[in-house]
Amino acid sequence: MSLANKSGSQATDGTGPVGKGNYVAKQGDCIESIASKHGLFWETVWNDPNNAQLKSVRKDPNVLEPGDKVFIPEKRLKEEPGATEQRHRFKRKGVPSLIHIILRDEEDRPRSGLEYVLEIDGKLVSGKTGTDGKIEHAIPPGAKQGKLTVGAGENAEEYDLQLGYLDPVSEISGIQARLNNLGFDCGEGNDVLGPETKDAIWAFQEQYGLKPTGKPDEMTKQELKKRHGS
Repeated sequence: MSLANKSGSQATDGTGPVGKGNYVAKQGDCIESIASKHGLFWETVWNDPNNAQLKSVRKDPNVLEPGDKVFIPEKRLKEEPGATEQRHRFKRKGVPSLIHIILRDEEDRPRSGLEYVLEIDGKLVSGKTGTDGKIEHAIPPGAKQGKLTVGAGENAEEYDLQLGYLDPVSEISGIQARLNNLGFDCGEGNDVLGPETKDAIWAFQEQYGLKPTGKPDEMTKQELKKRHGS
């Protein structure tokens, strides 16, 4: 992974860790999981003025680079009036995390009506993909691992899911992960712009009407984010 530059300061262009907070992001972290760990809403952390640089560079709270520094604000005490010797009911506010998966075939058409089983942290849910090939379910904010099984029997397809492990598209590792997820094989991926990654970028550019160069220019990165969904 890219680290802070040689002077020890934080990057400001997205190529390397950014931010000025008191929590150093690890692989697999996102704003939602970090906020949940500290008993806060993700919006409270993401919208804190001390995280303005982080928010400006990353743009997506679900995509952090290991080494990013996130400011964790103090919890604020809230008081509610209530008569003594009476029972009072309080409702905990919160928005569940959602996992979005879109299944497409080799010609980029949605794979609709497919039966699937999704396992997250040992809990199973099942259903059928929508007309747009989408799978969407609520999951725990701190979930890290999962497995998606599409179909059944000998024709079943299994996909291991690493939740929160997607690096920013400004990093070679983030480009490789998105290309691999979209079916453009970069090999195992080693955070290096090698021949396999260049071939995958070339194929992606050809398929989506971009000038095929094999180089991850800004237009290619934006198209990659669009097609991947993040």
